[in-house]
Amino acid sequence: MTRYLIHHRHVAQECGVAYASFRGHESSLRHRSALSSCDSGGHGIWWIVDAATEADALALLPFFIAERSTATAVREVAIP
Repeated sequence: MTRYLIHHRHVAQECGVAYASFRGHESSLRHRSALSSCDSGGHGIWWIVDAATEADALALLPFFIAERSTATAVREVAIP
């Protein structure tokens, strides 16, 4: 499995739609915390997930979110 950082962006008027889009979408990301910049005006949401492929990582998201997201393979490194 590869670890991915998923980054989703939307405009301010889409906040409600972004959060509501998870209703009815079966995903391990539902009812789980995520990082968000909506309250500070950034309108981004980030998740760290483990998935076999980038497509599998994005498949964890409802269509509205996935089509506005990127998944980047990441790993932890020690900073000297």
